[in-house]
Amino acid sequence: MPELCRFYGIIIRMYFMDHNPPHFHAEYQGQRAEFDIRTLELIAGALPGRAHALVLEWASLHRAELLANWNRAVEGELPSPIDPLP
Repeated sequence: MPELCRFYGIIIRMYFMDHNPPHFHAEYQGQRAEFDIRTLELIAGALPGRAHALVLEWASLHRAELLANWNRAVEGELPSPIDPLP
């Protein structure tokens, strides 16, 4: 699963040819969650509160890049890296 970004110990990934809705995976200290790209709603899993908030902040800044990467990954192409939070 390609890694898109890493910040504050959080790893953001996307699977190739994954199921809808368009989403990304976040991992922090062994906990995992999936977030809908369009709504930023939690689809599955859980992260600690602060990590969850940081993921939402990051994703809101990079939603267009996440959707473009989703389209690449669905086609089996390698997604592009996305800048981390400062």
